[in-house]
Amino acid sequence: MGHRIRSQNRGRGGPTYRAPSHKYKAALKHAGKNDTTLAGRVIDIEHDPARHTPIARVLLDTGGKVYALATEGLGIGDNITWGPEAEIRNGNTLPLRLIPVGAYVCNIEARPNDGGKFVRAGGVQAMVVGKSETGQVGVKMPSGRQKWFHGECMATVGIVAGGGRGEKPFVKAGKKYHKLKSQACKWPRVKGVAMNVVDHPFGGGAHQHVGRPKTVSRGAPPGRKVGHIAARRTGKWKK
Repeated sequence: MGHRIRSQNRGRGGPTYRAPSHKYKAALKHAGKNDTTLAGRVIDIEHDPARHTPIARVLLDTGGKVYALATEGLGIGDNITWGPEAEIRNGNTLPLRLIPVGAYVCNIEARPNDGGKFVRAGGVQAMVVGKSETGQVGVKMPSGRQKWFHGECMATVGIVAGGGRGEKPFVKAGKKYHKLKSQACKWPRVKGVAMNVVDHPFGGGAHQHVGRPKTVSRGAPPGRKVGHIAARRTGKWKK
């Protein structure tokens, strides 16, 4: 009997295939609610292993400290506010119904007071494009699709910091190792044809080749389910 293949190991679970969430600093939820106003001052800009964008450590007026998603242009010493009484200013968070059409926003709530779910990756932004008579707000997402939100959903004014981070090359394998170690990835990823015959269905042989059809059925056992799974067709399209 062969060894477990990669997909079987991932399904079984274990620390190798589990994101190290115990090293993450915060979930980055909005500190305020859509019916109350809360203010604070940025005391530090830090790195979070869970994301590429920097995060801001904020000292609240109430005395507590929270982490917030940093926007471009936000720096140490800046004041930010959450709530309906906040100004339309970079870094402030307020309900979508109060944000004017044409403004860039990020960290948008899927439903009121859930803390923020959409548009949180480094360098991305959405744009408020319209408001309906029913109280909903139309937002153009980074994908170009228009999505409607409840008017009480909170959103942060500005563009998420860290844009262009993904364009920088890794240059050496050690940097990529540490980057993927902070995610639920196993790296380096070895080709199946480079493995021994007991380690993968594509392994073995005098040279690196699959040696059998790559298309398998949907009901194939886990140790054989690699390649083109339940493919409708394979090969090049003929014009």
